[in-house]
Amino acid sequence: AVLNPWDVMLCVSGTAIACENALVVAIICYSPALRTPMFVLVGSLATADLLAGLGLILNFVFQYVIRSETVSLLTVGFLVASFAASVSSLLAITVDRYLSLYNALTYYSERTVLCIHTMLAGAWGVSLCLGLLPVLGWNCLHDRTTCSIVRPLTKSNVTLLSASFFLIFLVMLHLYIEICKIVCRHAHQIALQQHFLTASHYVATKKGVSTLAIILGTFGASWLPFAIYCVVGNPDYPSVYTYATLLPATYNSMINPIIYAYRNQEIQRSMWVLFCGCFQAKVSFRSRSPSDV
Repeated sequence: AVLNPWDVMLCVSGTAIACENALVVAIICYSPALRTPMFVLVGSLATADLLAGLGLILNFVFQYVIRSETVSLLTVGFLVASFAASVSSLLAITVDRYLSLYNALTYYSERTVLCIHTMLAGAWGVSLCLGLLPVLGWNCLHDRTTCSIVRPLTKSNVTLLSASFFLIFLVMLHLYIEICKIVCRHAHQIALQQHFLTASHYVATKKGVSTLAIILGTFGASWLPFAIYCVVGNPDYPSVYTYATLLPATYNSMINPIIYAYRNQEIQRSMWVLFCGCFQAKVSFRSRSPSDV
């Protein structure tokens, strides 16, 4: 088969995603100190994105080396499960950040750990089920008229996936708005106690709200075009439309390690230990709380 440049770009994107997130998973597994609920969630996100990157690579290899409908079906199901787990892990991280602010006094309790483990179990369980649906028969291999823009998924299948994404996006939007309210309320309470709002508090509040906007904006800009096109698109449309909306969606898995892992002080310190073999004491690190954004 003639190489499609879009497939090459997806494979390159998958390679970058796999390398970035493999490093995060290695750091979290290597460092015993990174066992808090926050890092468990970050590890879940990195694992899901790592699998998504590997899925993009395998999809490219099997598409041009082993051309089989069965293999294609398995690869698509693997990608659906991986990306669904990635989006679900992002939702779990958002819930965790909200709980760390809303229930700050009881956050560091066994109940929180149980809640997070339950969320992750549910997220991965649902993602696995979504990935198995096309493998178990919800595909268009035997009826081409039901195909969607992502073969061999059916139109009803991608509609379900898009509806699930829209629901998750709305929940995340609501939670981030509530987080912004809590942050602004805390800044106002500090101002009342000190009789004025210092410049540092104003800058910190503005930075926190801006960071939340960037996080949600990046997530929406990456996935919304593809989710919308899955609903309104037609398999008869040029495939370039599918690629042009799918490629930015993969970039979200490339950006996630930067937003949720590499900016964290504890992970930066663990990287020093992992690559340098020793911790340089002259470099100061400050441990972030789960509510830091």
